[in-house]
Amino acid sequence: MDDASANPTKFAIFRRADIPPLTEEQFYAGATATPEQRDSMDRMLAAGWADGEETRIVFNAPGFALVHAWFKAGYPLPLHSHSADCVYCIIAGTLSLGTEQLQAGDGFFVPANAAYTYTPGPDGVEVLEIRHTAMVDFRILAKGAAWWAKGLERVAEHHGTWRSAKRPGLSPDAL
Repeated sequence: MDDASANPTKFAIFRRADIPPLTEEQFYAGATATPEQRDSMDRMLAAGWADGEETRIVFNAPGFALVHAWFKAGYPLPLHSHSADCVYCIIAGTLSLGTEQLQAGDGFFVPANAAYTYTPGPDGVEVLEIRHTAMVDFRILAKGAAWWAKGLERVAEHHGTWRSAKRPGLSPDAL
């Protein structure tokens, strides 16, 4: 990303080729989790969990951050919260949020520290997330061995298709 993106007083252009994906270390380094949750996450990561998602901080300036996330079909997103208000806009695919089915063009707001999760639709989902800071306190709230066991089953079931998965709506050259 151009240095101008860190200075909100300058005009800035950002291009996909310059936006590196978040690594497991960057994304989960700030995660607050119990030792049991961390152990379960480590098992899921070893089984290929990270191949089920792509997350990039598209733009980051003081007081403003834009994140793009692609969660592939079957990706187990744990119940979690983070320390910033977030607005989500679905740009491709679908997701289930509780009893609600959302599609491209729909969105939702999650206040800081509110617990939530969603399930990507059969073709996966791409969302843009807007918040006031790129780095947040990410708290894993999924509890119980049953959730983590089910998550590990979903990783095993879907991992083989994640590496060749096609994005649900945008061209490969978009975000």
